Amino acid sequence: MSTSSTHAVRAGRRTVEIHRPDKVLFPDDGISKADLADYYRSVAPFMLPHLRGRPLMLERHPDGIDGPRFMQKDTPDSYPDWIHRVEVAKEGGTVTHTVCDDIATLLHLADQACVTLHRWQSRVGRLEWPDRMVFDLDPPEGTPEGAPGDDFDAVRRAAHLLGELLDALNLPSTLMTTGSKGLHIIVPLDGHSPFDDVRAFARDVAQTLAAAHPGELTTAARKQARGDRLYLDVQRNGYAQTAVAPYSVRARPGAPVATPIRWDQLDDPATHSRRWTIRTALEQARTAPWDGPAPRPRALGPARRRLDALR
Repeated sequence: MSTSSTHAVRAGRRTVEIHRPDKVLFPDDGISKADLADYYRSVAPFMLPHLRGRPLMLERHPDGIDGPRFMQKDTPDSYPDWIHRVEVAKEGGTVTHTVCDDIATLLHLADQACVTLHRWQSRVGRLEWPDRMVFDLDPPEGTPEGAPGDDFDAVRRAAHLLGELLDALNLPSTLMTTGSKGLHIIVPLDGHSPFDDVRAFARDVAQTLAAAHPGELTTAARKQARGDRLYLDVQRNGYAQTAVAPYSVRARPGAPVATPIRWDQLDDPATHSRRWTIRTALEQARTAPWDGPAPRPRALGPARRRLDALR
């Protein structure tokens, strides 16, 4: 049911109202709030397994992507009581994060002009114990965003080098374009190592790789120290840090989407971090790039011993 100011969408046992469905969120592309909600409703079967049970940080653009951006951690009292929440400790108090466990919640977030969802690396009930490790690869500073061709080559090569090192450590990994300029390489963990240990291990992996390829890669946190080298970013492995969730729309012209890909797609000349958009990501999702038996989560202990032997 629709009116000029609301659009009712059925989601399981619930009906979610999309207010001001014709509100344009992506002015250059004519993509409205209703379009955003339709996309998230369609992609939900592929997206929700990556969201369930994880605290979220919500990137909201109520006046469209050209307007103010709000990074929302605390769940407003106005959210429906059926939306899952989790209270998380922070310095000096707590924050109540939204958890997206179903299509209705995903649609409500779209109604709130939540364009992008950023998720924790751990789940409710085991918040101190991450079950994934993330390496963030972006082109060197100064590379024009969206430029075709060579700007992605450094990311592609770094991904191959990191994937080979992770294989040597017996750590299976998956790939995802970020919807921006780079890639995330994600390693499933068994959830028995705390955040500090995971981040330290990720840092040591990155430093080992950078030491082997000092002209191409760096772990320098200061931009001025990186030069034209690609930065191996492991900061998303800390407590309460987030990474963009698979199939999230990014608040950029064209509405690019953070999209899982197969390793054999990495060298496809057409593959680029801006390739999949709100209009095409569902087709890629249906190819089930992360389908089949999921990589078995690994413990860090054996991988740590293998890494120490290589250093």
